[in-house]
Amino acid sequence: MQLVGQNCPVPHLRLIDEDEATGELKSEYDAALGRAGKVFNIVKSMSLNPRVLGASMGLYKAIMFGPSELSRSERELLAVVVSCANDCHY
Repeated sequence: MQLVGQNCPVPHLRLIDEDEATGELKSEYDAALGRAGKVFNIVKSMSLNPRVLGASMGLYKAIMFGPSELSRSERELLAVVVSCANDCHY
């Protein structure tokens, strides 16, 4: 079995840029800009389905900002550790 990066084709996902966004997607991008100052590619990866993007952002906000015994810093640290364990580079 070949892995990506070992002469294996890389899958392509169309990402809608900020200047192309309209309607519900533009609202999601504007919210992302308000949160982080930019629209990260992980957000753009859901740009073809703004309803899914909105639901994903709702889940993210509930996990990262909702009531919890974990501090915000602990939650961010867990997110980084999980991303590393999953070999995510975003």
